[in-house]
Amino acid sequence: MTNKQFYFLSGLPRSGSTLLSNILAQNQRHYCTHTSGCLDLLFFIRNQWHQIVEHKAHPNDLALMEVLKSTLTAYYKHVDKEVIFDKSRNWMQYIPLIEGILGQKVKMLIMNRSVPDILASVEKLHQKTSATRQPPGEAEHFLQMQTLAGRCEVWFSQTSFLGLAYSRLVDVIRAYPDRLHFVNFDELTTNPQQTIDKIYDFLGEKRFSHDFNHVEQVTCEDDTLHGFVGLHNIRNKVEPVVSDSRRILGDELYFKYKPFDIVI
Repeated sequence: MTNKQFYFLSGLPRSGSTLLSNILAQNQRHYCTHTSGCLDLLFFIRNQWHQIVEHKAHPNDLALMEVLKSTLTAYYKHVDKEVIFDKSRNWMQYIPLIEGILGQKVKMLIMNRSVPDILASVEKLHQKTSATRQPPGEAEHFLQMQTLAGRCEVWFSQTSFLGLAYSRLVDVIRAYPDRLHFVNFDELTTNPQQTIDKIYDFLGEKRFSHDFNHVEQVTCEDDTLHGFVGLHNIRNKVEPVVSDSRRILGDELYFKYKPFDIVI
């Protein structure tokens, strides 16, 4: 289909996927995406294919698969890199789709972090954003969003970004454990070289010497479209991040959500 090698970056929000993308992008062979629209395009084509009257009358799944393959190839035709890391939290639920397109098992990097730490990180974004604009979720869940407990409940519900990603992750661990390599946020920020070496070994790629003191952000997004201010900003130096979730959430909420941590 193509001479490019595709890998996929997914997992829980606020767990370091943007940081990892920009670290991996230091390798000249790598092209690392911001939040990608590639899956949405493939998803749209797959869904609309059978809505065409002629396709209803004469189904042709082989043609559909060729169109999907060509779409993926064309999407990255402008990229002069050998290795593509496509980032989207939605990839976890569509492994069969991408494996059908690629014709092989995928290798997916899964970002993981303590659930209380994620909630505390989102709360800090919420407070920062609410100073100048309406934060995500407030319009739909106005009364619940008036308290920290209510906000955590909204964010961790299965219809919200964190709860949905969490549910997808639990499901993909059950269904496709051999396709996944977990990257823990704390391990990435505390022992970056060891963590990156394990990633290269999982992918079967040659190890590369990265500069963790000067990580240039090359994947940029307009975070106003996502609602939160500074959602995808990273620090230029990789260093340990001290957990402040117990202080921000308080003991009751901290111990309520701590049992949901996914320990691999």
